[in-house]
Amino acid sequence: MRSEDFEFLAGLLKTKSGLMLTPDKVYLLESRLTPLARKQGLETLEALVQKLRLTRDIGLIKDVTEAMTTNESFFFRDNTPFDLFKNYVLPAMEKQRSIQKRLRIWCAAASTGQEPYSLAMLLRENAVLCRNWRIEIVGTDICTQVLAKARAGAYSQFEVQRGLPIQMLIKYFKQEGDIWKLNDDIRNMVTFRPFNLLSPFMGMGTFDVIYCRNVLIYFDQPTKKDVLERMHKTIAKDGTLFLGAAETVLGITDKFKPIRGQRGMYVTSDGNAQELMGL
Repeated sequence: MRSEDFEFLAGLLKTKSGLMLTPDKVYLLESRLTPLARKQGLETLEALVQKLRLTRDIGLIKDVTEAMTTNESFFFRDNTPFDLFKNYVLPAMEKQRSIQKRLRIWCAAASTGQEPYSLAMLLRENAVLCRNWRIEIVGTDICTQVLAKARAGAYSQFEVQRGLPIQMLIKYFKQEGDIWKLNDDIRNMVTFRPFNLLSPFMGMGTFDVIYCRNVLIYFDQPTKKDVLERMHKTIAKDGTLFLGAAETVLGITDKFKPIRGQRGMYVTSDGNAQELMGL
């Protein structure tokens, strides 16, 4: 790939999605965008870049952005963030929200839905909470194709075998041929919508818990800071933020602080969530 074409695509992707691409990721551009070029009836990736330069086609830009978005996900991924939610966050929220009886969770970069559905199943295991509380789980992603799959709640045998306990598979899924479909009561607990983390957060409301895992690693430092500080304005003072194992707020923003010994778990620096959870 010509250096000027790489620079054009890298600049476009950073502007549209925050994704940072270094020259060593040329292979990634070629492997993901060459099929898109052929789908457009173009023989080469260079021709695709030329079309983008000339037309600035909004639909094509969207297709390029979605093609470059990583959509790896599976049920109860990494376990720890879900154990921490179950053992510390949820008991604290039950006490703090005992009057309002309302809990709002945001799964940013929800991909094909396994993360928010994992949380929905954990919450469903708490019969009292689910019966008497208003629970809202919002899953967002920049890619509309993965959100369509998430809304369907249908997964292959391979997908349900990745991290999902057999007891929950039997309890919350129904097998239809080679596909496992989530029960409606779990699917209805999650609302999916397209959303770009570079966009303003106005209208999102306030969340008690935010999962934004394995997203910030693709952003540069100023973009990470911007996203985190806008999330701080969107999360309750006693709320909890979960990031990926390779991500941190340290050296980026002082709006959140890590919980020592609890990997990937952060609370607001001006709140009292840590004390409420007894950590």
